[in-house]
Amino acid sequence: QVQLVESGGGLVQPGGSLRLSCVVSTSQFTFDQYAVGWFRQAPGKKREGFSCITSSGGHPRYADSVRGRFTISRDYAKNTVYLDMSDLKPEDTGVYYCAADYSTRSLCVLEHGEPYNYWGQGTQVTVSS
Repeated sequence: QVQLVESGGGLVQPGGSLRLSCVVSTSQFTFDQYAVGWFRQAPGKKREGFSCITSSGGHPRYADSVRGRFTISRDYAKNTVYLDMSDLKPEDTGVYYCAADYSTRSLCVLEHGEPYNYWGQGTQVTVSS
């Protein structure tokens, strides 16, 4: 069983920064056997995958909408994946989810959520003045 818990969301002004955390708890396999992706969903819009990181921490991927502003990383000692977000824009508003994929592939999946079997409950990010 895998549980993911996101935290760090909140209200921030345009141009501001936030750090989201995703703590991954596993009972069968280990943290370093899971790729992790970040997804978000704005009201009335489809869920969007925008960043992911492989089980080894290599080859982080970003959607064009966040590249250069968001950074994904993982801390193996804390079983945590971080998302550092800067220069936030109103269009970044939404519920942010992390998800885990039991995979040691060299490339993580960003385009859709199908490989991700485990999801967190989400954390709200609101960018507004």
